[in-house]
Amino acid sequence: MEIAVIGTGYVGLVTGTCFAETGNNVTCVDIDASKVERMKAGEVPIYEPMLDVLFERNQREGRLHFTTNLADAIDKAKIIFLALPTPPGEDGSADLSYILNVANQLGPMLKDYKVIVDKSTVPVGTCDLVKEAIGKSAKEQFDVVSNPEFLREGFAVEDFMKPDRVVVGTSSARAKEVMEELYKPFTRQGNPILFMDERSAELTKYAANAFLATKISFMNEIANFCEKVGADVDAVRLGIGSDTRIGKRFLFPGIGYGGSCFPKDVQALAKSGVDAGYEFKILKSVMKVNERQKTSLLGPILEHFNQSLSNVKIAIWGLAFKPDTDDIREAPALYMIEHLLQAGATISAYDPEAMENVKRQKNYPIEYAQDQYSALKDADALLICTEWGVFRTPDFDKISAALNAKVIFDGRNLYDLDKMRKLGYYYKSVGRETVHFDN
Repeated sequence: MEIAVIGTGYVGLVTGTCFAETGNNVTCVDIDASKVERMKAGEVPIYEPMLDVLFERNQREGRLHFTTNLADAIDKAKIIFLALPTPPGEDGSADLSYILNVANQLGPMLKDYKVIVDKSTVPVGTCDLVKEAIGKSAKEQFDVVSNPEFLREGFAVEDFMKPDRVVVGTSSARAKEVMEELYKPFTRQGNPILFMDERSAELTKYAANAFLATKISFMNEIANFCEKVGADVDAVRLGIGSDTRIGKRFLFPGIGYGGSCFPKDVQALAKSGVDAGYEFKILKSVMKVNERQKTSLLGPILEHFNQSLSNVKIAIWGLAFKPDTDDIREAPALYMIEHLLQAGATISAYDPEAMENVKRQKNYPIEYAQDQYSALKDADALLICTEWGVFRTPDFDKISAALNAKVIFDGRNLYDLDKMRKLGYYYKSVGRETVHFDN
């Protein structure tokens, strides 16, 4: 099948590459000419496990192409995916200008029937807006379908190739048939393709992300309460996670969620509620809790250093918003860096993949280390912000030798309390007992 994917961000590039992997001929479109040239030369512009393998194979075998020419890309395409950014506006609403700009261009380019698919996360009613924009100048028949993505960064290729479910919103029997054929290779194990109306599909994506964000914020509230009453959040997490009605996923406490989806999607759904005359009271609380949680370790750090960081060096492990990605959008680490710098701290940082993005997008006066242990040299404390696998079982002898003092603030609860006690650390995590030097 001939497919065009407009937009080569995380969603667009994974979508195009994975469709090519199942034998489709895919052309990806982007307005960034230099980025297109780099991709043509074999460079994958984002870090996502296994994406480089599929990217190289499908480009080599002639199924994956890149261009800046929109008209050429859609000429032979049967399906056109819109995988464009929907950043939050100042009022929290999703900015649809990128999508509608392309939609306005598509109308006069259509030479035969096409299925235009909203792959971006969009507010309820966007399919109608896209259909209206295309229809103003289209002379050929077309259908607009909602097909939200449910890809976890760090697992996006796996999630696409083996989806829990595929959600398709369409009221067109013709478009349904096309989408069913397209997704058959991905649902052979019996995972469902859920067909529904367009608006329900659009809301399904927002509802899913908002619910997961709610679980995270709820668990962080419980963690904060555990610290007040002397309970252990790990025990509580296991206790409630074994209840099948609740489930064990997304119950890990920490310094908040970030990334390209949860923050903007929760915000956009809340704003959509306001626009429709409905107040999402729970979502307002979720956002408030998460905003506070991002810098929840700042107070304990200041307290440990007697409210002054002017001569304190903090080493930070992890800059990405989560492990196995180089995405730093809304990363809690960046919030901590900004507050620590304001408090006068000196900072050295290490992340396996995200350092170049921070260097390029931020102008922080901090040191970027070559590896996790060199970041610790002459530091007075280690702050862990991202739970990369390489941080889970470190060489504590190297840590102890590099740090000025055995002090760790762990925003992701990576280490066992008894072990840290035996090693003689001051260890502050989230929702658990603080281990002191003299314990």
